[in-house]
Amino acid sequence: MPNFLVDSQLSQNASTANSISIAASSTPALFGTLGLNTADAGPNLRVHFSATVTLSATVAILVPVTITIRRVINGVPTTVYTATKSLPVGTLLLTTDVITVSGIDVPPPAGFIIYQAFVSIPAGLAVTPTRVGPESFQAVAYSDLPTPV
Repeated sequence: MPNFLVDSQLSQNASTANSISIAASSTPALFGTLGLNTADAGPNLRVHFSATVTLSATVAILVPVTITIRRVINGVPTTVYTATKSLPVGTLLLTTDVITVSGIDVPPPAGFIIYQAFVSIPAGLAVTPTRVGPESFQAVAYSDLPTPV
């Protein structure tokens, strides 16, 4: 059965390299939010998403970075995806790492769904990476063809 494109959105927090300079934090920082209108979806609704965050740091230790994706329906947030990557061990040189994640969510039926993307690092690190851009978050909702009325 063919896929039916229900809706798609893109949230662009920073479009180019070195366009922002925000210290990463142990408190999850929102870097992308978008809403999908799924009122006209057919059966088997699914949402494909991807997110990109770019961090820079002078690293001499592994720095774990977590990206979390949350779905919000009727004000109720649900974590649907979490990925943690450790920035590589450096040689006390400035390094820049682009982290890109992608995943899928199979949400319950809803007329409108909000998705949010967050980035965080563990508390108490000696080295804190800086978010430097680009940062983006996108989602596309598909379903089976709607049933004719």
